[in-house]
Amino acid sequence: MQQWRCRGVRGATTVETNERESILAATQELLLLIVEANEIEVEEIASAIFSTTPDLDAEFPALAARQLGWHDTALLCNHEIAVPGALQRCIRVLIHWNTPLPLAAIRHVYIRGAVHLRPERGVVELASHSQAR
Repeated sequence: MQQWRCRGVRGATTVETNERESILAATQELLLLIVEANEIEVEEIASAIFSTTPDLDAEFPALAARQLGWHDTALLCNHEIAVPGALQRCIRVLIHWNTPLPLAAIRHVYIRGAVHLRPERGVVELASHSQAR
């Protein structure tokens, strides 16, 4: 019998402008890539914490998850600490996922300008993502 555990899945992206549509589109792209990379079923997601840099306030990134159908998932948004020299216009997510997978099997996704945050992870190149670019 498989033992399930709650695992953290990280991801980040950036947007060019502090506009509602940009925040929602970038967040949806990131969430879809994370779900695809890890073969996540939405019912297995316990919660998700979104953060934005202080220069993003046009919309809550959690709304993008709701628009993708994450209606029963606990979601929370907050701002990152304003560290001098930190990456600007960045959206981050930490998904708490119930899965039997070991930690080493979790695929974290960093796209757009956020690939510089975790260069060893970078973009998870998936068929749908590479065709969309």
